[in-house]
Amino acid sequence: MRRRRQSSPRVIKEDQHRINSKIRSEEVRLVGDNVEIGIYKTKQALAIADEQGLDLVEISPKAVPPVCKVMDYKKFLYEQKKRDKSLKSKATKVTIKEIRFGPQTDEHDYEFKKKHAEKFLKEGAKLKAFVFFKGRSIVFKEQGQILLLRLAQDLEELGKVEQMPKLEGKRMTMFIAPKKNK
Repeated sequence: MRRRRQSSPRVIKEDQHRINSKIRSEEVRLVGDNVEIGIYKTKQALAIADEQGLDLVEISPKAVPPVCKVMDYKKFLYEQKKRDKSLKSKATKVTIKEIRFGPQTDEHDYEFKKKHAEKFLKEGAKLKAFVFFKGRSIVFKEQGQILLLRLAQDLEELGKVEQMPKLEGKRMTMFIAPKKNK
């Protein structure tokens, strides 16, 4: 016997603006291109919009009377979506790079990892430096803290410490944010 897959009910997306016949108020304040600005009966405003082959869109529903604009609604939505997309692409994305140390990291390894940390901060990424304590090495937590504070001091000109070294379980973590270049 073959089982039929249940179809989920379609969700109809509601427009964020009331348009044309969905405008409920008796009177509206009409604005737009090629329109004489003023207060009109809703039917009269709809007739003006229809005459131009455009839509009547309620822009400010809380105003008394509500403000409506005569425009091409699909074109308006397209431009709004385009504008939102461009704003989203310009928003800064914060990346967090991690650097892991042991409590007894030797000098050469420390310098190597510090060089990477400098590169990350110059690229504008936040830095999460942590010391991982394995097994009984937790007894060296002072050494781990000294190591992280030394790193913070060495990277002082490139970034500022956002969170001082803090022990969470078997990890001691510190965050460094890049300084803004002028």
